[in-house]
Amino acid sequence: MEIPLLTDIVIILGLSVIVILIFQRFKIPTILGFLITGFISGPYGLSLVEASHEVEILAEIGVILLLFIIGLEFSLKSLSAIKKAVFIGGSLQVGLTILTVAFLAGQLGFAWGQAIFLGFLFSLSSTAIVLKILQEKGEISTPHGKMIVAVLIFQDIIVVPMMLFTPLIAGQSDNVLWELLVLAVKGVFVIIFVLLSARLVVPKLLYWVAKSRKPELFILTIVVICFAVAWLSSSLGLSLALGAFLAGLIISESEYSHQATSNILPFREIFTSFFFVSIGMLLDMQFLFEHFLVVLGLTALTFLGKGLIASFAALVLRYPLRTVILVGLSIFQVGEFAFILSKTGLESGLLEDTIYQYFLSVSLMTMAITPFVIMFAHHIVGYLSKTNVYERISGLSYKGEKKPDAPELHEELDDHIVIIGYGINGRNVSLAAKNAGIPYLILELNPDTVKTERKKGEPILYGDAVEGPVLNHVYIHKARVVVIAISDPTATKRIIANVRQLSPRVHIIVRTRFVLEMEENYRLGADEVIPEEFETSIEIFTRVLTKYLVPQDEIEAFTRSIRAGKYEMLRSPSYSSNMVRSLEASLPDLNVATLKVQYGGSSIVDVPLEEAQIRSRYGVNLIAINRNRELLMNITGDTRIQPDDILYVIGRPEDLATFNQKIKL
Repeated sequence: MEIPLLTDIVIILGLSVIVILIFQRFKIPTILGFLITGFISGPYGLSLVEASHEVEILAEIGVILLLFIIGLEFSLKSLSAIKKAVFIGGSLQVGLTILTVAFLAGQLGFAWGQAIFLGFLFSLSSTAIVLKILQEKGEISTPHGKMIVAVLIFQDIIVVPMMLFTPLIAGQSDNVLWELLVLAVKGVFVIIFVLLSARLVVPKLLYWVAKSRKPELFILTIVVICFAVAWLSSSLGLSLALGAFLAGLIISESEYSHQATSNILPFREIFTSFFFVSIGMLLDMQFLFEHFLVVLGLTALTFLGKGLIASFAALVLRYPLRTVILVGLSIFQVGEFAFILSKTGLESGLLEDTIYQYFLSVSLMTMAITPFVIMFAHHIVGYLSKTNVYERISGLSYKGEKKPDAPELHEELDDHIVIIGYGINGRNVSLAAKNAGIPYLILELNPDTVKTERKKGEPILYGDAVEGPVLNHVYIHKARVVVIAISDPTATKRIIANVRQLSPRVHIIVRTRFVLEMEENYRLGADEVIPEEFETSIEIFTRVLTKYLVPQDEIEAFTRSIRAGKYEMLRSPSYSSNMVRSLEASLPDLNVATLKVQYGGSSIVDVPLEEAQIRSRYGVNLIAINRNRELLMNITGDTRIQPDDILYVIGRPEDLATFNQKIKL
């Protein structure tokens, strides 16, 4: 029996593999590969897929799972840490984009409902593409990375209300106020349902399912919860996507959310691929060629408009200009959730076929250029930083922040430490300096952190060390040590160059994430570069050597040897040194064990240790005895082992095993 859908699935997935492999070679995002696959296999391409309706059903499942995962990953606790950037920055970016697009669309003759809906579409950026690129570049934890993540989180949240309001602005109701009231009642019901389910029902259900230790039952339960809540939401007249988001939200408040996410992710990847393929099938390439200049102009307008609005949102939050520009150069595109929302618009009659084709073309163009824009974003910032306009705007972003509240900051310091970045590492360095009585100054570009720490009395200034003149305010020319403890590798390199230019004698210590960044940092003038990945390895192995009872001075000499060789031992499998070989030869095959005496008839129980001859007979040394929760350290020849004693002994593994059997006979 032939199943047409099976043939189409094989075609879609097989073609996707080929296209994505080609795209990966040129470092083009996977999403674009799926979109191109859809175009090739769709009606405007080679018409390889016949069961297009069935493919759309698979795409709907992908949307449900996509929103379900977002609900699972949504955490009120984690959101509170960046709430200002999320709600202020996100609402400014989304709100201003909607207003701008709606105004322009209104001037072109669109109805107000259509104009607002177009604003909805163009306000959303690509979470999948941008976060993937930032993760690959190691910039998620940088200031611009955190701002970008915050805005994208807000967009992911706001897309749900957008879906709810789309039918209303489409004019599908004669009484909008009544519909809003009904929507509010449904919303209250849904909120109560979510709270009760999250607190009372789902945690207990998942507990009993997890207790069964049946992975297939756990996965089945998660899937049932997802689709059941989505079905309930649809039955109430709300969207399936909203129900899926709420289902994820219900589970996210339990301790089983991480396991649920890992179980659902493979299904999401498969079904969302069908969603992007189905979108690609709708792209009319002939339309794109015939209206290429218009599409190109709209793409440029989208790039400039969204980029400027996103930058303005970051500027309002008083980020330095470099961060402001990087934010704008990262979230200018139209994203995947706009595709999901556009489906709702098509069903509501807010998008005509021609407008929809323009939307698809512009979206794909902006997504296609995103990897290349982000790749050269730092170079663009470097070029702009040489202009007069940059200096003027940069002065605005620092306005009011350079004047510290603490009077002691006005005093010029000498022979002090300059700490750039007040994250975990920066805080630890400042704490150590304070305890050692060494004067220090901190340079931080998060204004909230600066305000909070000044109130605590910390000598901290607001400023971006990438801007060379800012370093003069921390008296860099008189400092003995500069510690650069930030998460942005590109900014780190520019700061090293700036510091070295202003002070040839200062000792520069750099914290970096990866060892591959070491050589460039040394070349620019760093005196010491500490890569986190290898320092963690050294710390772990130090603990290992300690457990093997290697002398502490040998361990310290070993770690010094690794650092002196710039971690070459850890970087090259063929590396060898006398220190490593001598260390390996001196490792004793000894273990420390805790053994309990369980029988009183043994020949070594209640006998003086001098007569028991434990060391000579069994090859083990008794270190201490825990008797009735009292630790006996003064072991002599007269000491006697008693029943139920806990013995701390050292010896070879085989000798310990023999001795353990003896005290249990």
